Amino acid sequence: MTIRATRRLALAALLIAVSAPVATAQTSPIVMKLGTSTLNDSIHEWAKIFAAHVEKDSGGRIKVEVYPGNQLGTSPRMIEQTQLGSIQGVAGAPEFLSGVNPAFQVLGAPGLFKDLAHTNRVLQDPEFNAAYLNLGSNKGLKGIGLLISGPTLFVSRKPITKLSDFKDLKTRVLSGRLQLAQIRKLGGAPVPMPLGEVLPALQQGALDSVMSCIPVFVALRYYDAAKYLVETNHGLIAGATMISKVWFDKLPPDLQDVIVKAGQKASNDVYQFSVDDVNRGRDAWIKAGGTVTRLEPAEQEQLMKAMAEVGMQETQETPQEKAMYELLRKVAARTAQ
Repeated sequence: MTIRATRRLALAALLIAVSAPVATAQTSPIVMKLGTSTLNDSIHEWAKIFAAHVEKDSGGRIKVEVYPGNQLGTSPRMIEQTQLGSIQGVAGAPEFLSGVNPAFQVLGAPGLFKDLAHTNRVLQDPEFNAAYLNLGSNKGLKGIGLLISGPTLFVSRKPITKLSDFKDLKTRVLSGRLQLAQIRKLGGAPVPMPLGEVLPALQQGALDSVMSCIPVFVALRYYDAAKYLVETNHGLIAGATMISKVWFDKLPPDLQDVIVKAGQKASNDVYQFSVDDVNRGRDAWIKAGGTVTRLEPAEQEQLMKAMAEVGMQETQETPQEKAMYELLRKVAARTAQ
């Protein structure tokens, strides 16, 4: 073999060695595992919209795998995994994040929102959105999206027609301090309980009522045990998406930009789904044999006044909670019209 031929073979081998990793990188996208605690609701829909935006805008360089319905573990477990970077993201109720930073719970503060359109203006307001999504940054979490699950209301085993009917009711709530305080304000007994245990507890009479939102009630068929739904609409059941800061910080700047912008797009895109989901849920509840009522105007006004006091009273324990609640109130007032 001539020297020239030998050099050609060596050059060909070098080109193969260099090009092989590039081809592998092109055909093996970065996998982003995103877990949700719910299924077929606004939070799950947000995750699917986000996945589509990321894959399109990254040119296939990132593939988002969505695991709904606690497939990756309970909400607290998914939050821990996201902090450690063993999964890349989690979407669920912000109350589960209160162990990371108690200021996360302020979105559950009642008595601040006029309707769903006003609620969405507050959540997507640049000032509030940026401050809230940054709450977990020193604990390994980067926030990328806020959304509406639905207005807060109640289902119960017996009809609720006036505020005094809440007295002594055992009501399931999320474990956040603000949720507990709302039930106590009404004279009831708040009962934090895993979601999977709620329906049997209603059936057995261990619970009298549940505070959450219509899509949750319908998805879990609570109408089989507690058919009375009262639309108090006094607060917000929200969704928040957090991703692993460890994972995010290792991405190249252009892909970081894709992730952030996809979160913003998904948060805007999912709004109409959230509204429709609430309306569909109301219709489905009635079709399944449930009833839907509202308090009389004077009772509703009294409820909202009492609930507004809860937010002020329960967000004073830490400076960060207090500051975040004051910002929420300020933005809610500014965007009310």
